[in-house]
Amino acid sequence: MPLNKYIAHSGLCSRRKAVDFVKEGKVTVNGELVTEPAFKVTAKDEVAINNRKINIQKNLVYILLNKPKGYITTTDDPEGRKTVMELIQDATTEEQRVYPVGRLDRNTSGLLLLTNDGELAQKLAHPKHNIKKIYHVGLNKPLTKAHFENILQGVTLEDGVANVDALGYVEAGDKTQVGIEIHSGKNRIVRRIFEHLEYEVEKLDRVTYAGLTKKNINRGKWRFLTEKEIILLKHFK
Repeated sequence: MPLNKYIAHSGLCSRRKAVDFVKEGKVTVNGELVTEPAFKVTAKDEVAINNRKINIQKNLVYILLNKPKGYITTTDDPEGRKTVMELIQDATTEEQRVYPVGRLDRNTSGLLLLTNDGELAQKLAHPKHNIKKIYHVGLNKPLTKAHFENILQGVTLEDGVANVDALGYVEAGDKTQVGIEIHSGKNRIVRRIFEHLEYEVEKLDRVTYAGLTKKNINRGKWRFLTEKEIILLKHFK
């Protein structure tokens, strides 16, 4: 298989990040430096990154976390802030290194997938798959009809037009609580849409990700994906 795919299957990182490792000259195969991500390797080859031998991860793990506010979506934080890894520390062994798929910022709560399946992580992160995400947004003031229509038509931000797939009020009579469906993976895209229209986002909670929901997962808790859910994720077109 291609070298970058082999690295991703080790659970170390996504396939895209594996390409970077190879091109940066950090990878050797059987002791020889290789800088071509498509270089073919087999299970018999010895692959190392920064002189550390890696192996294809056989025990793939898929964890769905209902992230609380106040946690950083990263595997470690040099500033010593709380990370999502602290919430799932009992879910895996040292050999089963998992990492977050995408990210939720510190003040955003809701669904976060963590896995050591680098190939799936790469697939879910790729824009062409249009992975659906639904957020519950709490605003500091009612969303006006004009702004409602503006968001549906596409708000122009500094990095282009932000297109949403659906928008609605969560509860009749309360226009500060909004549900928004979006597939864009741009950084802080939901917050930026509302901030551009001069709203403060007081609450942001991801309630659906790639067809997965928070059902039966309390805040700060997690569960393993079912076999059926894993198959569905792997067959996203």
